[in-house]
Amino acid sequence: MQIRSRAAVAVALAGAFALSSCSADADSGSDDGGKTNLSVVGFSVMETPNDAAFSAFQKTDAGKDVTFDGPAYGASGDMSRGVVDGQDADLVHFSLEPDMTRLVDAGIVADDWKDNDTNGICTQSVVVMVVPKGNPKNIDSWDDLVKDDVKIVTPNPASSGSAKWNLLAAYGSVISDGGSEDDAAAYMKDFFEHVSALPDSGRDATTAFTQGQGDVLLSYENEAILARQNGEDFDYVVPDTTLLIENPCAVTEDAPDQAQDFLDFQRSEEGQKLYAGFGFRPLVDVGEVQVEGALDPADAFPEPATELTIDGDFNGWGETNDKFFGDGEDGNTLGIITEIQADSGVGS
Repeated sequence: MQIRSRAAVAVALAGAFALSSCSADADSGSDDGGKTNLSVVGFSVMETPNDAAFSAFQKTDAGKDVTFDGPAYGASGDMSRGVVDGQDADLVHFSLEPDMTRLVDAGIVADDWKDNDTNGICTQSVVVMVVPKGNPKNIDSWDDLVKDDVKIVTPNPASSGSAKWNLLAAYGSVISDGGSEDDAAAYMKDFFEHVSALPDSGRDATTAFTQGQGDVLLSYENEAILARQNGEDFDYVVPDTTLLIENPCAVTEDAPDQAQDFLDFQRSEEGQKLYAGFGFRPLVDVGEVQVEGALDPADAFPEPATELTIDGDFNGWGETNDKFFGDGEDGNTLGIITEIQADSGVGS
């Protein structure tokens, strides 16, 4: 998504933390005149908040001699595959765990990457429903998405981590209400009949919606907040049942020590307060924080009535990714949602 006033928002929030612009004058991973450059690869919605995080880190003792030259962002699955194919990366920050597992299997990230205080997570959010200003179709529940006159925009699970979170939230809402797996599959068939667009990434999906596609966009809460910070005139709904989104991060095996320093900063109270300013739900207690763009800036992160989790409600990503999103290749079965999407003809 091309964010209006992106630089202005980053500078304003950076100023609150006494930040300065980051420099970028060294080759990736090299030491040039005492400066160490870190190559960061992330999923698309991290671009703006990371601009401020880089600057904040450079104000610390650990980051004073660090630069960030040309970080790369895009759909999470695409970026993960790119690193396996040779994309330079000292630190990776993806939408969901299977994209990290791909790097562990390739020997690029250590298999103990989750052995820390946040279980390998750097940012978190929840699935929300973005609607036009005033919510003209009164959308506030998962049942509302399959009304006759509603068209849905959500990213494509073939490329986007955001899409998988969205679709699992929809499926899980049926189970949470006492439905069976057959009931949930039936709901998802109806859901895909209402999908009007499956863009490649969460950012592309936001762009499609703001350009007039669809009646409702499924998105990260932080993505909705960031867009509102930058002037988009829409509302969003945190449904009573939603899914906790946990975005993993790790350093690569050959990364310089400063990559771990930056990752530690991301998970620190200061780093989490900074990310909260961009709409991410903090992993640690950061005290009071005003979040511009939230529905209620003073109470930006309302607790949903039911918050599903991948580990608690779906038995972890190791089982979930194959069960719902298996591609049917190399002898694997076709995932439940993959098959429903293929049958619908949307985005296939």
